[in-house]
Amino acid sequence: MINFIIRKILALIPMLVVISFLIFLGVELMPGDAVDFMISPEALSTVSPAELEALRDELGLNDPFIVRYFIWLANILRGDFGYSLQSGVPVSQLMANTLPATLELTVAALLISTLLGSLLGVVSALRKGSIADNVLTVAGMIGVAIPQFLFGLVMIVVFVFNLEWLPVGGRMTPGRELFFQRLEYLVLPAVVLGLALTAGVMRYSRASMLDSLNKDYIKTARSKGLKEWRINLIHGLRVAMTPVAVLIGFRLPMLIGGAVVIEQVFQWQGVGQLFVMAVRSQNTPIIMMIAFFSVLMVLVSSILVDIVTAILDPRVKLS
Repeated sequence: MINFIIRKILALIPMLVVISFLIFLGVELMPGDAVDFMISPEALSTVSPAELEALRDELGLNDPFIVRYFIWLANILRGDFGYSLQSGVPVSQLMANTLPATLELTVAALLISTLLGSLLGVVSALRKGSIADNVLTVAGMIGVAIPQFLFGLVMIVVFVFNLEWLPVGGRMTPGRELFFQRLEYLVLPAVVLGLALTAGVMRYSRASMLDSLNKDYIKTARSKGLKEWRINLIHGLRVAMTPVAVLIGFRLPMLIGGAVVIEQVFQWQGVGQLFVMAVRSQNTPIIMMIAFFSVLMVLVSSILVDIVTAILDPRVKLS
């Protein structure tokens, strides 16, 4: 397994180089440059073209595209992710301030969706054709169809304004920064995001469990007289969780970038909200770093998915 992990990590290097080039190229194709967004339209009218060109020379914007790309790539390798064009704060500091909040939200939502979705999917598969199966199937379809922002607004109206059980907006109260002290702020956004993902996990786990129960080794286990609960939970569930593990593994990096809607609805100060603000202000260093980090998370998740798949399914070998 160690050799497999080393080979996978080495294979990431050329992939990251190519993807970083595409990210830089995509930002390069955006209209305008950093100077256009650093200076407000009101101040731009008072700045001479010569001063603008001098500023572009100072920032290296007049250098050839390929030169600027390799400078940016070299800076990343040194741990220098650039500075915000608006505030001048290092991008690494902004990421360090917002990433823990997003990880906290996404991990909580992933746990909720994984546990609840897997449980409901297995129950639905074991009760195939029953009323419970039909109800869960319809509920799953409704869950997939409802937009996250609408579900979040409904939950806010019910649990914040009507019942007054939970706070809304922000991540913590000043002076109460310990995890358990700010847990009440996490409950609502994590539940909304988790329930929105539960429907997909439930459908995958149900289909996978039904497929697993029809395999020959399950029929062999039944012919040996093993108890039904042992066949379902030990022999069937283990293999049935393999495609679910793949789904969950690739959802974590998607959640980091995809929690934008929930972070906006609940004013959760995370990477998603930072990315929205950067796009609105054309803050290219932040946009490029968040995009690069999201891609890195996807590639790392692919390695973890391969390892988890081999652990869950003995037929899969890491080679």
